[in-house]
Amino acid sequence: MEVGPAPADDLRPPLRLLEAELREGEPLPEEIVRSLADAVRAGEADVITARAARETSETGSDAVLGTALLYYRLNLSSGGRFASFEELHVAPGSRGRGVGRALLAEVERRCSEKGISYIEAQIIAESVEFFFYMGYESEPDLKVLSRSIAFGGYQAEEDI
Repeated sequence: MEVGPAPADDLRPPLRLLEAELREGEPLPEEIVRSLADAVRAGEADVITARAARETSETGSDAVLGTALLYYRLNLSSGGRFASFEELHVAPGSRGRGVGRALLAEVERRCSEKGISYIEAQIIAESVEFFFYMGYESEPDLKVLSRSIAFGGYQAEEDI
């Protein structure tokens, strides 16, 4: 397995896994892909990808086993930067084989390289035990809240 950041001009393969997991296979809008590529080029984000080594891939290509989407942000209270990721997905056939651990190790290596010592993860409930096992802790004074808002004539279904 090879793990590392995807180049800005080759984000489609790792994004396909996220599209399958999060969007029922529906491709991301090109504008979103371009914005993400711009953020990667600017050093504001990384798309960390775990791929099967060519010789172990059934197709002979570098099959994507897992993807983590990592953003680098400012933290005014600490006067520095922190990393945030909302997406870490492992292909269903690759779960339980160390892919998630390898992705997190690369996330931490990239952060260390950039002088970032705090990583925040927004995760779904079924992933909590994995993240606890990997050393992540709940933030007792922080809660993530969300709200859908209407824009450009569109209103989220749950608001109708």
